[in-house]
Amino acid sequence: MRIAESIRQLVVRQLDETRWMTFFRASVWLLLLAPVGCGDGRTPLVLYSPHGRDLLELMERTYEGERPEIDVRWLDMGSQEVYDRIRSESVNPQADVWFGGPDTIFSRGVEDGLLEPFAPTWADSLPPASRHPDQLYHGLYEAVPILVYNSEALSAEAAPADWEDLLDERFKDEIIIRDPLASGTMRSAFGMVLSQSVSETGDTAAGFEWLASLDRQTKDYVVNPAMLFEKLIRQEGLVSIWELTDLLFLQQRGAPLDYKFPTSGTPIINDSIGLVKGSPHQAEAKAFIDWVGSREALLLAAQEAFRLPARVDLPREELPEWAQEALDEIVPAEVDWQLIAADGNQWMSHWDRAIRGRG
Repeated sequence: MRIAESIRQLVVRQLDETRWMTFFRASVWLLLLAPVGCGDGRTPLVLYSPHGRDLLELMERTYEGERPEIDVRWLDMGSQEVYDRIRSESVNPQADVWFGGPDTIFSRGVEDGLLEPFAPTWADSLPPASRHPDQLYHGLYEAVPILVYNSEALSAEAAPADWEDLLDERFKDEIIIRDPLASGTMRSAFGMVLSQSVSETGDTAAGFEWLASLDRQTKDYVVNPAMLFEKLIRQEGLVSIWELTDLLFLQQRGAPLDYKFPTSGTPIINDSIGLVKGSPHQAEAKAFIDWVGSREALLLAAQEAFRLPARVDLPREELPEWAQEALDEIVPAEVDWQLIAADGNQWMSHWDRAIRGRG
C-alpha cells in the first residue's frame, strides 16, 4: 500500500501541474488587477520551480509561518518548462522567483535577460563556481545524478556500479530513462558524457557514440518521473539514471528501489535560484531568497526534503545522516559546465534527431 501511495502521489504531482497551469492562466488578470495584495490582504509571492510538492509545501508552510503577511504560491514543473515559461512571460512577468534547476539552464536565462542581479546575504558562503559573477543566480542545493535499480529484481552486486555498466548486454532493454529534452538532470548527465568526450578527444563524436550505445540498451523514454518510477517498480525496466532526492523519498515510502553513486564520478549539479526580471513583488522575492538560503532553511530542507546544501560553511555534523553518508561516498566528476551551457541545446537537438530511438 505504501508503494502504491508513493506512486499515486507522484502521479498527482503531474496532474497538479496541469491544474496549476489552468489556475495561473485564470489568475493572471487577478494579479494584474491587484498587484500589491491578495483577497485576504496578504502579498502574493509566486515561485516557478521543478522541486516537487514535498519541498515546495514545506517551504510554503514554514515561510508563511514566519511571514504571515505573505501568500506563497508555486507552480511545479520540469526545469526546461520553468525556463520556457519565464521566457514566454518576459514581456509581462508573472513569477517572482525562479526556484531551482541546473545552473546551465539559468545561464541561458541570463543570455535571454530573464534575471535581475541580487546578492543574498549568504552569497559569500558559496564556492565561486556556484554563483554567477554578476549575482544573477546562486547555487542553493547540490543535485546528484545516481544509478537506480529495482532492488527486488537485482542484488546490489548485480546492479550497475558505473556508467559503463549501463552498456552491459545483461541490461539490454532493461533501461528506462526520463526524456532528456524535458529534464535538467538528464541533460546534465548527457552533457557530462559529451563534455568529457571533447576534453579527451577534441570533439563530441565518442560521446555521441556512447549515447547511441545507451539508446540501444534503452527500452523507453518517459515523459515524467512518476511514469519512470512506476515502470521501475512494476519491473517493466530494472535500471535508470535519476537524482538522489526523489529516490530517498521513495525509499522512505517503501518503494523497492535502490541506487549507487557511479564509481568513476558523478556530475554535481548546482541547483540554483534567481530573481525574475520585472517580477511583480521584488522586495518580497529578495526576502524569500535570503531566507531560503539561510542556515535554518537549508538544514530544514536537508532534514525533511533530502536536499544537499550548496553552502560550504555548514558544519557536516549538523547535516542529517543521509547527507553525511552521501558526501562520504560521492566522487565528483570533472565536468566543463561552461561548455555544456554554451553547446548543450545544440547537443540535445542532435541527439533527438540522430540518436533517440535508433537502437
